Amino acid sequence: MPENELQTDTAAMSTGDMKVTVISALGMIPIENATVTIAYTGDPQPPIKTLTTDSSGQTEDIALTAPPVALSLNPDTQRLPYAEYNVTVRAAGYEPVYVSGSQLLAGELSIQPIVMNPTETSDEEEKVVDIPVHTLFGDYPPKIPEDEIKVLPDTGEIVLSRVVIPEYIIVHDGVPSDATATNYWVRYKDYIKNVASCEIYSTWPEAAIYANILAIMSFTLNRVYTEWYRNQGYPFTITSSTAYDQKWVYGRNIFENIDYLVDTIFANYLARPGVRQPIFTAFCDGNRVSCNGLSQWGSKYLADEGYSAIEIIRYYFGNDMYIATADRISGVPSSYPGFTLGIGSSGEKVRQLQTQLNRIAQNYSAIPMLTADGIYGPATAAAVRSFQRIFGLPQTGNTDYATWYEISEIYVGVSRISEPGS
Repeated sequence: MPENELQTDTAAMSTGDMKVTVISALGMIPIENATVTIAYTGDPQPPIKTLTTDSSGQTEDIALTAPPVALSLNPDTQRLPYAEYNVTVRAAGYEPVYVSGSQLLAGELSIQPIVMNPTETSDEEEKVVDIPVHTLFGDYPPKIPEDEIKVLPDTGEIVLSRVVIPEYIIVHDGVPSDATATNYWVRYKDYIKNVASCEIYSTWPEAAIYANILAIMSFTLNRVYTEWYRNQGYPFTITSSTAYDQKWVYGRNIFENIDYLVDTIFANYLARPGVRQPIFTAFCDGNRVSCNGLSQWGSKYLADEGYSAIEIIRYYFGNDMYIATADRISGVPSSYPGFTLGIGSSGEKVRQLQTQLNRIAQNYSAIPMLTADGIYGPATAAAVRSFQRIFGLPQTGNTDYATWYEISEIYVGVSRISEPGS
C-alpha cells in the first residue's frame, strides 16, 4: 500500500483480529444488518472485507494482516508496529460513518466501536472519525510537570469527601484554553479503555498493562476528586492533550485484553498513607521523553523481568504507594454482592440481575428472557453467558465482579431514552 510500506512486505506480516460493533446514538440500541467495509488505509483498491452486523450490532471477528509483534515490543523501531485500516459503516435510516486509521496489532483483537446518528435522508455525508498515530510512535507534546498531590482551594467547603468512580467524565478534545474544542460526555470505563489503547500497546505483558492502567485511572480520578479544571472555571473534567493530561481519541478502537482488564479493576486507584486524594501519577514514554513518574517502556521491560504490577508502580513511585478501591461507584442500580453468583445462588441480588438482563434482552435479542424468580439456575447461566459473549467477557455463565458491573452499566445505558454528549 502506498502510504504504509509494511503492508506491501507480506512475507514479514502477521495477523490480528478485528470486530466492529455498531449502535445507535439514541441510546444503546444495536444496529442489525449494517454493512461494514474494511480497506487498507491509503490504498485505492476496493475493500478487502465486507461484513454485515448481527442482532447484537456486531460483526464476526475477522483476521487481517498486521506487522510482526516484535515491532510493538521495541521502542527503537522505525517501522509502524501496527496496521491501519479504514472502516465504513452504512445502515438504513442512519448517517454513514467512516473511520480512518483503525489500528491493528499482531495477535490481538481490536474492537472498533461505531455510533450512528439517525437520519431521514438517504444522501447524508459520512461522519468522519480520524484516528491519529499512536502516542508511542508519533510526536506528541510532553506532559507539563505537576505536583502529584494537589493543594485544594480553601473555600470552607468539601467538594468530595471520598473517592467516587464517576459514571461519566467530560473530555475537552484540545488544550484547556481552546474554546472551539468539543466537549464529550464519556463513560468512565470507556474513557480509561480509550486512553490505555492510545498510550500503550496491548501486546505488552499483562503486568505492564495493569500498571499503566492503574496510573491512568489514578491520574483521572485525581482530576475528578480535585475538580482541577472546574476550579479554574472550565466546564470539563479532563483534556485530550498530552501536554496537560493523557491522550484520548474520539471513536478510536480499543483492544480486547485492555477492555477486560479495565472491567476487572476499574474501581482501583493509587494512594499513599494519610493522603485522601488519588495520587496524580505522571507517566511518559521513557524513550523520547523522560519524566518524574512512570516510564511506559520501562514498565514493559520490568514486566519482562518478572515484576508484578504493584512492583512496577513502586519502582517508579516509591514503596509507600498502594492500590486502593473507591468507596462508591456512581450510576449503578445496585452494588456487587461481594462474591461470584452462579448456579445455586439465590436471593434479591439474583432477582436484580435477572431483571436487568431482561431489560437488556429487549435491545439485545440474543440474550434469552428469564423468569425473575431470584434463583440462579441453568437458564440464568445461559443468559449471562450470552451477555458475556456479546460484551467481551469470559463466557463462564457466572456473574463475577466484572460481569456484574458490566451488566449494571449496560442496563443503565439501555434504560435511558438517550445519552448526554455530542
